Formats: sequence, C-alpha cells, structure tokens
Amino acid sequence: MQDNATEVTAAGIARLAGVGRAAVSNWRRRHADFPKPVGGTETSPSFALAEVEAWLRKQGKLAEVPLRERVWQQLAGHPEGPLTALVHTGCALLLIHERPTVWLDASAGSDARLAAMLPGALEKVLTPRVGGVRGRGRRGVGGASASASGRAGAGVVAGAGGGVNAAFGRAGVNGPSNPPAVNAGSASTGVNSGSSASGVNSGLSAAGVNSDPAVPGVNPESTAPGVNSAPTAPAVNSSPTAPIVNTPPTVHTAPPVHNNPPLHGKSAVHNASAVHNRPTVHSAVPDTPAGIADNPSAPPTPSAPTPPQTAPAAPITPTTPTTLSTPALTTPTGPQLLPSVPLLRGAAELAAEIGARQTFEFLLGRHLDANPRQYTLTPAELAGLMADLVGPARTVLDPACGTGALLRAVDPRPGQELYAQDSAPELAALSALRLALHSRATVRAAVGDTLRADAHPGLQADAVLCHPPFNERNWGHDELAYDPRWEYGFPARTESELAWVQHALARLTDGGTAVLLMPPAAASRRSGRRIRADLLRRGALSAVVALPVGAAPPYNIPLHLWVLRRPDRTPAAPEVLLVDTGRFAGETRGGPDWEAVREAVLDAWRAFAREGRLAERPGLARSVPVIELLDDDVDLAPARHLPPAAVADGAEQLTRVRERLGETLRLTADLTPPPADPAPAARWTLTTVGELARGGALVMRTGGNGGHARVPVLTDHDVLAGTAPSGTLPESEEEAVLTEPGDVVVPVLGGGAVARVIDGATGGAALGRNLVLLRPDRTALDPWFLAGFLRGTANNRQASSYASTATRLDVRRLHLPRLPLEEQRRYGARFRALDEFERALRHASRLGEQLVRGMYDGLTDGTVAPD
Repeated sequence: MQDNATEVTAAGIARLAGVGRAAVSNWRRRHADFPKPVGGTETSPSFALAEVEAWLRKQGKLAEVPLRERVWQQLAGHPEGPLTALVHTGCALLLIHERPTVWLDASAGSDARLAAMLPGALEKVLTPRVGGVRGRGRRGVGGASASASGRAGAGVVAGAGGGVNAAFGRAGVNGPSNPPAVNAGSASTGVNSGSSASGVNSGLSAAGVNSDPAVPGVNPESTAPGVNSAPTAPAVNSSPTAPIVNTPPTVHTAPPVHNNPPLHGKSAVHNASAVHNRPTVHSAVPDTPAGIADNPSAPPTPSAPTPPQTAPAAPITPTTPTTLSTPALTTPTGPQLLPSVPLLRGAAELAAEIGARQTFEFLLGRHLDANPRQYTLTPAELAGLMADLVGPARTVLDPACGTGALLRAVDPRPGQELYAQDSAPELAALSALRLALHSRATVRAAVGDTLRADAHPGLQADAVLCHPPFNERNWGHDELAYDPRWEYGFPARTESELAWVQHALARLTDGGTAVLLMPPAAASRRSGRRIRADLLRRGALSAVVALPVGAAPPYNIPLHLWVLRRPDRTPAAPEVLLVDTGRFAGETRGGPDWEAVREAVLDAWRAFAREGRLAERPGLARSVPVIELLDDDVDLAPARHLPPAAVADGAEQLTRVRERLGETLRLTADLTPPPADPAPAARWTLTTVGELARGGALVMRTGGNGGHARVPVLTDHDVLAGTAPSGTLPESEEEAVLTEPGDVVVPVLGGGAVARVIDGATGGAALGRNLVLLRPDRTALDPWFLAGFLRGTANNRQASSYASTATRLDVRRLHLPRLPLEEQRRYGARFRALDEFERALRHASRLGEQLVRGMYDGLTDGTVAPD
C-alpha cells in the first residue's frame, strides 16, 4: 500500500523519472492534471509521492519506480522527518536481520496489525542488542522520552553493574495518557505508594496503554492494579545507604516534577558508592529496593502510605554533573510506527534483495550525503586506520560516536562490547542501530553530554576511539573544576580537546589504548603545555601522527592522531613516536593516498610498540626521548622534530625534476597549435544533448551516491584538474556508474566550460557526484567532436542556471551542430590535439612548482649550494 502522506520535491520527481528539474517545471505548466502541491513553499513545493507515481505511469514516463528510489523517497518525505523514519527503519531492519520469521508473521496482515505487533517484537530484539526500553518517544528521535518523568526515571542510564540503557521505572512508562494526577498518591502519600492512588504507576484500568482508537490494544499493559506500589517496608523507595560523598539530594532530583517527592527516592542522578571516584565515576546504579520498578510482573503488596524520606544533605561541589544521559534508543509504540508502515514494508522488500545491513547503510549514506553540512563525518579510511592502531579489543568506547563510523571499523571478536555516547539524540540512536546491524557485539549507546554526564562511568575499556568536537568553549570548565578525571591537570577553557584526552584515559583499563583525532593546535598551544608535559612524564602519550591535508574535516588543516595508553607502570626511559605523513597528500581535493598513509603509520607504530623505540626514518618517523620534548613549549608537532626527507640526495632529485621539466617544455612547444586561419561564420543546423539522448545517439547517466568501497572514483575536481581518479564514495550496495573509454564526462557545478574524454587509464572508474556521463553511439557521434563543442564558452553560458549560489549546468541544453561523421572526426582530431597541449601545460606547471619549492627548501636548509 502506498503512503499518501509521503511527499516528494521537484528534484525528487526528476530523479524518479530520470530527467532534469526543468522538465518537471514544464510538466506542471503544460499538463492540467499534474498533481497539485500538498506542502512545501511557493518556490519549493512538495507533492504526494503516490499521486506523482500514478501520474508518471499514466503518462508513460515511468514504467515502475526503482525500489531503492521509492524507499528513499518514502524516507525523505516521511511526515515526522527523515531522522525518525531512519530510526524506525533501522529497528525494523534489525528485527528482519535477527528474527525474519517474526517479521513475516507480523507483516502478513494489515498496516494496523503490523503497527500493533511490532513494539512487542522489537523490544525482544532491541533490549538484548542495544538495551532498548519501551517508552513514550521523543518526537524525531526514535522514541527517546522527552518528558520530565522520563528523564528522571527511564531516561537514566545504568552503570556497569546494571547494564547501559537499563530503565528504572519500566512498568510505569506508557501509562494512561490522561491521568487525574501524575504520580499522585492518596492524600500526602509518597511516590508510587498507596494502592488508592489514582495516578500513573498505580492501578491501571485503561484497556490499552498508549492504545490507538483505530488499533485496539496497541501495547496493552497486562500487569495487575497497583504496579509499583510500595512493599511492606516502612520507608518507601528510601535509600538504605549512608550519605554519599559529593552527592547533594537536591541536584538532579525530581521534586519539581508534578510537585512530588523524588521518583524512586533517588537523592541524585549518577548516585553511587563514591561519586567521581574510580572505577565508579558518575555511576548511576539505582539504590531501588527489591520489587520496586525492577520487576513489573511481580504481584503488588498492599501497604499503608508512608511519608517520603531522603538521604542527609551533602555540600554541593562543582564536580556534580549538570546534564542527564538517556538511553540512545527506546522501542517505538504502535501509534508512532503506524505512519512508517509503508516505508518499513518497502525497506523489508529492499532488504530481501541486498540484505538488511546494506539497506540501512544505503539509506543512512543517502541521508548523510543529502545533508553534508549538518554532520561532521569521519572518513572510512581514517576510521579504519584508528581502529588498526588500537588493535583487537573486547570492550571499546567511543564517547563522541557521531554516526558510529569508528566503532564500526573495529575488528569484531567473540563477546565484544561496544559502548557509545553522543550529545545528539538522533546520532546516538542511528549509531546504536548501525552497530547492531553490523556485528554481533553487544551495543550500549546513550544520549548525553559525555564530559558533564558520563553514561558509562564505571567502564574500564580495552580501547577508546574518539573524534571529539574541536574548539569547544562550553565543555563544562566551570562545573567540572574538581573532577577526578583531570589526573594530568585541569584543562583550560580553550583546551576542550585535552579534556577529551583525559576522559579517554580515565575510561581505559591499565595498559589499554586510546586513539583520538586532534587539531594540530592541541600539540603546541601554550595553554596546554603543562598537561602535555605530565602526559609525557607519566608515559600516557605514546605517539603523535600528523595526517596529510584533506584527511578529515576541516579538510584544509593537517589533523593529528594521538595514541595514548593508560600506564600500568612508569617507563624507565620513555620515548614518544612522532610520524609525519604530510608527503602523502593528494594533488587534488580527492584526498590523500590512504594506502601509503596506512602502510607508513602502521609499520612505524608496530615497530615502535615492539621495541619501545624506532630508528630514524628521515622526513617520516622517529622516536624522541621524552626529555627532549620537555622544554618551555612542550611542542609535539611531528614536523618540528623530524629531519628533512632525503637530505643526502636532495640536489640529485632537483636535477631530475629540472630534466623532466625541460622535456615537458619541449613537448609543449611541439604541441602548440598552428596559427588560426580565418573562416566565414558557419551556419549549422543545431541540436541539443537532450535531443540526441532521446534519439538514441548517446546515453546520459549521472554520478551516484554510493558504491563498492574499492572502486576508484572520478570526481569533478579530477575532471577540472585533468588528474587521475582520486575520490571515494560512501560504501553501499548501490550499483555505481562505471566509465568506459570514449565516454564524455561533464561537471555540472562551477560554471567552467570543461568536458573530458575518458581514456584507457581512467576507464573503469566510478562516476562521482556532480558529474554527467555521455556515452555516444560511435556510429553516429564522435566523442572528441562532442567534447569539443560542449566546451564552448557561449554554449555553457546559455545552458547555465544562476538560481542558487553556485552556477549549475543543464547538460541537456548544450548545443552542437548536426554534421556528417567524417566532418565530426575532422573537428575531433583538432580538439584532441588541443587536449594534449593543455595536459602538457598542466604537467609543466606542476613540475615548475616542484622545482621552485625544492630550490627554496634546498637553499634554506643547506643542501643546495648558492653557486
């Protein structure tokens, strides 16, 4: 059944029909029966996907919407937004992956039946895999509770003893939607006490919790009246323990919520035997008496109302956390899932073709690609390198997990546990689902500010991987002044990255390894030199690796990797490995040579890890005694401690570059075009690329959004610079568009008149984004003739659009003359000679720049004599 609520924009319609946006605008003007807008704005309207699909099929413009595109359009046009749709889809795909027969049984009936059956089935899968709990959903974040009572109860993440994402008040969640008094007892009773209470968590007389009027009994509650009623103990929900250090009863309690005493008698969230004392820092293990909220199926025990009791007060200290951490994922309810049912059915159909994991990766990758400015991503190659540096590990933590790229790169092993936390609820939920689909590891993910409210306080992980936010000023400097994690010094307000470094070390077991992506300034800023010095003295910092420019966002800065180990003993003569891979930067914006970076870094690190030191590798790596780094600056930038590369033969290299430049210049002179002969203005009959495509003279394809990870990708920057394929696409099972010799590739952004004919060396590469491929029929159209006329400046100007901030080229509108094939080949030969001349000029320019830079470096470092 098609979802009438799913909307699609004009750009989405163009993708469905395989045409340009201008064609959609023409259809709207020319066809009175074209579907009317149902949303959006006047300048960017949206249409009902079902109506658009029916109209396209009726007009013969569409035989059938491709399954991938249909599922993506349903997700992108979901009434609750694409993030909610992604979470619902991920939950369903995990169920399909874990229990396919359960999905088949639930999906056999109506949409209402499927929505009613899914929550119970999902909870049996989510709870053991990602710690999911049933709860009223936060809008747009997979159902994470946003209510005050949800934050104080089910939203609190349990510590190491109870398991991450374990809920306190599970039986009370999803209570009646309109209670007379929320959590209210009779008279002045305590929370969840007397059986006469008529509020939430008391006797349930409703026919179904969170039931939908159209779907009776969705998520019905089966427990008897009096769930969570007080036992016979004289003090209901009171803490049996002694006063807690640094745990004031008024911090993070819930007395203001509905004007009631604290839920479950918690004196403070993150309450433990010793707050901020290793290994139970920020622990949140509940002190709940047996039978209260922990076992919702246990029979209630009547008791008399008892006034609430609280633990003795303790002085408030700056170490008290100020932000709660909540589970990353809760089980969506039936009413929440009902609008997503058509999408879930389509995703299940796609999963039957390519697999559940591949389906989720495709949808997640498409969403991230469609919103590049909303997310700071860790490239897959960099994530793999960081995971290889930590090596095999059973318990791995990522305290700023983002989309889960780092944990996904970890090598799986039996009994593995993956811990994750992120302050963005949608990212934490998507990470939990992505990791659960990717491996058999137990996933423990939570939402919350890691520095202020650590969700895994008692964890001692074998490894920590982290891509923390850079240059944060509001990281908790004032609240966390006395936090015991600052074992190596209290970070300055401007040194948030050093706070993340010490958090990672605090969560490691003795001898464990952490790898963090760091901005280069963290290695040399004076405000952090005391912490850097202490990390060096105590042997906590093992290596600093300088990455090439373009390795990760921000792409214009050469970022660093810090490799840290929690010292189990102080080394006698500690040394630090410094590696500089800047030489492997790519010539274009396609990224560095990752194979070379990976080989150089891992080879140096493994040799250093075995011996404790590394013989000098000029310009690349060396191990430096700590005593040499402990000066006034404690500067850890590798480039400042490594000798120049190939000092001995620097002059010989420059001689070879000069010889190659001379050969290239002579070739360029030979390729210089002859003088232009004047000719009368030609009066040709013109056609367009669009007309040629409709007539079958050429095939037109656009660049994809995903593909196989190891296929080289031709990017628009490669085409503009005339270089080899240098890009990558997000890993997915989507079939990439592969180039063939003789294809013509045209960039659609930037406003430049550029077209490139694919040769044998470039053939086989995948077509990147913002590129259009034209595959001419050789019996009717010469490739070089086609490419040459597409480069005309006037031709590009009339086919360009300036509606947005960037100039966009509509390739279908480009003109070229109708000429016989023999005449085309005459023009094509001339265009090909111009292309060779242009490439020779570019090569000479690069060699010239290399020679000039080498001469400057040689003269200034003394390897080249001035005479």
